[in-house]
Amino acid sequence: LYRGFVDELGPMDAAVIGGNLTATTEADFIDITLIGAVEPELLVRRSTGRLSHAVLVTGFPGRSAAGLKLLQKAGPDEDLSGHPLIKAYNRPVHRAREGRALARSGLVSAMIDTSDGLLGDLGHVCRESGLGADLFLERLPLDDDLKEAAAALEIKARDLVLGESDDYELIITCQADRVEAVRRAVASAGRAPVAEIGRLTEVGQGLRLIGPGGDVRRVRSAGWDHFSGSRP
Repeated sequence: LYRGFVDELGPMDAAVIGGNLTATTEADFIDITLIGAVEPELLVRRSTGRLSHAVLVTGFPGRSAAGLKLLQKAGPDEDLSGHPLIKAYNRPVHRAREGRALARSGLVSAMIDTSDGLLGDLGHVCRESGLGADLFLERLPLDDDLKEAAAALEIKARDLVLGESDDYELIITCQADRVEAVRRAVASAGRAPVAEIGRLTEVGQGLRLIGPGGDVRRVRSAGWDHFSGSRP
């Protein structure tokens, strides 16, 4: 376990500096505190989105949720350890390098990761920035693994993308004319694709899903609730 921590922390120039052991008869768990610092000029907040700015997302949100659902559905004798979506759930990939590259670029107005789910974390950006957002369903990034899993699970692929999922992708907002520059900045730090999925709107419009035919559905920002202990 310790070697696993070291392997993950090393590339980010981080280290294990201490620990505390205790015992319980109720449950087995590991509690981790991660402490870091950022240069003030590189701090990008969730609260600084701007009206009409484009909404982007890295990678393919929903893969972790799909992996979890496949595990829950699997029989006791099924070995899914090599499945790419199971790997996405068991070992999600963070976008720290990409986030740093974007912060240095000065191209973005706000950022947040998707650890609470795409809708949930975009909702955080909207609330903290005093804005709404339109998401265009036909622009949501869907890879083949996710589509196949959705079919096997008999659910909509877009529900996996939008819902709670521990993916740690980045939601990014920027001026519309900077989208391609943002893609280049992300590419300079890794291989994550970047999809333009929406735009920030007036706060009174709330968070809306726009269908291919222009139909509009207003939604609440559902995501992991850290205080209720259950998914909403």
